[in-house]
Amino acid sequence: MFWRSVVGKLAITILLLVSFVLFILTIFLLQFFEDFHIQEAEQDMLQTATKVSLLVETHEQKQLITETTERVKDPASRVAIVFGDGELWVSDSEDSNLAKLEEDWLKRDELSKVLTDNQQIRKQIHLPGNEREAMIVGVPIDNQNAAIYVYQSLNVIDQTKAETTKIIFLAAGIAIVLTTIFAFFLSTRITSPLIKMREAAFDLARGEFNTKVPILTHDEIGELALAFNRMGRQLKFHLNALRQEKEQLSSIVSSMADGVITLSRSGEMIVTNAPADRFIEDWYYENNLTYDAEKRKLPDELYEILQEVVEGEKEAIHELSLQGRNWVMLMTPLYDQSYVRGAVAVIRDMTEERRMDKLREDFIANVSHELRTPISMLQGYSEAIVDDIAETKEEKNELAKIIHEESLRMGRLVNELLDLARMEAGHIHLNKESVEINPYVERILKKFKGLAHENEITLTLEKQIDEPVAKFDPDRIEQVFTNLIDNAIRHTGKKGYVKVKVTNRKTDLQVEIQDTGSGIPEEDLPFVFERFYKADKSRTRDKKKKGTGLGLAIAKNIIDAHHGSINVNSKLNQGTAFHFRILHQDGE
Repeated sequence: MFWRSVVGKLAITILLLVSFVLFILTIFLLQFFEDFHIQEAEQDMLQTATKVSLLVETHEQKQLITETTERVKDPASRVAIVFGDGELWVSDSEDSNLAKLEEDWLKRDELSKVLTDNQQIRKQIHLPGNEREAMIVGVPIDNQNAAIYVYQSLNVIDQTKAETTKIIFLAAGIAIVLTTIFAFFLSTRITSPLIKMREAAFDLARGEFNTKVPILTHDEIGELALAFNRMGRQLKFHLNALRQEKEQLSSIVSSMADGVITLSRSGEMIVTNAPADRFIEDWYYENNLTYDAEKRKLPDELYEILQEVVEGEKEAIHELSLQGRNWVMLMTPLYDQSYVRGAVAVIRDMTEERRMDKLREDFIANVSHELRTPISMLQGYSEAIVDDIAETKEEKNELAKIIHEESLRMGRLVNELLDLARMEAGHIHLNKESVEINPYVERILKKFKGLAHENEITLTLEKQIDEPVAKFDPDRIEQVFTNLIDNAIRHTGKKGYVKVKVTNRKTDLQVEIQDTGSGIPEEDLPFVFERFYKADKSRTRDKKKKGTGLGLAIAKNIIDAHHGSINVNSKLNQGTAFHFRILHQDGE
């Protein structure tokens, strides 16, 4: 509304101030002019009375005195002369409503003082028989017991006062009109830059930081506009800096592998990244609750930790388990000076670290277990030789042969552990070359003909060679063949058979090694490619079937290094089939 605007308020203020001043001034002027007119009228009548008194004193002819008095007096007034002999003469007047002065009126106290006390009087009286008020002046004539009275109606003064009042009111009206115009002009000129600043402020609030206020004057308002423009530039600079810092922080938080949650003191989740969101969703799923992404309610366990951090004002570390994964959460308080305003929680998935710790522990336990038996045997048989328990040369040779076999077994175990460690660390080096499949496979199977014949096992080869050449590391793949065929022969009973099927096409090389051996229990199938796997624990008592449990793990790492795949199918007491596949990729 106009009345609530700065222009309206300033204009109304100026108008009211000027109106108040004019009102007070008009009252004083009206009073002043009223008194002035009355004084002037009294002064004129007093001069007329004085002239007539001098005329009466210097002349004795009443006719001359009266005629002269008629010419001297104001036409609207009357002059009453009381001669020394008591005769009363009253002049005529143009004011027909002004009554003649009678002798009875002269007996009043206020009029009689002129004759009795020789005093001048100036009075405003009501003439008898006349409702109008009149002003009368009386002047005594010394030593003659005579007096001059001059009086006239106040209507004349009232008319003069009315004319003066009109002039004053007209001037006041003109002043108010001019003041109104001036007030609006002045307020508009003063507030015009302020209005532009208001519009610019709204633009700044909407994010339009390039808005500038025109500098129209060089006074305080102009300096204010200059400061406003400078403020806008500074605000834009600082907001850009804050936005860049916020984007940088958001990018850092979003790219973190750890979950990050910023919490208020009341438990509201202010900022979260993707890993933290997954953790929260897993918590709700674990507890059979529905997660509301809009409400972003903090889980109860985390809220208790938050209260612990806020009340204790120190960081807290807790380990949580959700959906089979291990999480470690570090929550640290956030301060607003000395007041704890919330906390930041960093949640790290420690599942892989825990698994690696378990693998290291299992590895040490497995190595210790595998080395304990040969070391014990080496120690026992060597002590038997040292203590001359073996009496004959044949017995000593037998003990030495056992010691030699166990030392070879320990050497194989250590070498295979070193190979496996290098492979799992990614340090395996492949010397790929073009290999002719047919002679390569024939050579490998020829190595196992004698072992198969010794164990009364039928070893057969089935080939489907569409492409004569394949590209791979021949030594490493031969190691895979050796491990798989050796395992098949060692775990296959007499009269059984081991079949090797090789298929080489343009796209891939596929090898299947199938036996009719003891097979692998179904519950152990997922773990056959792990280190030190031995499904049949009883086989360790059979020297012919002793193994380190690392062959399949090594084979899998070799196939993985060739970007291939290896899997197993088995039925207990019916047989096992290992199958591996290597893709022919250009550029390998």
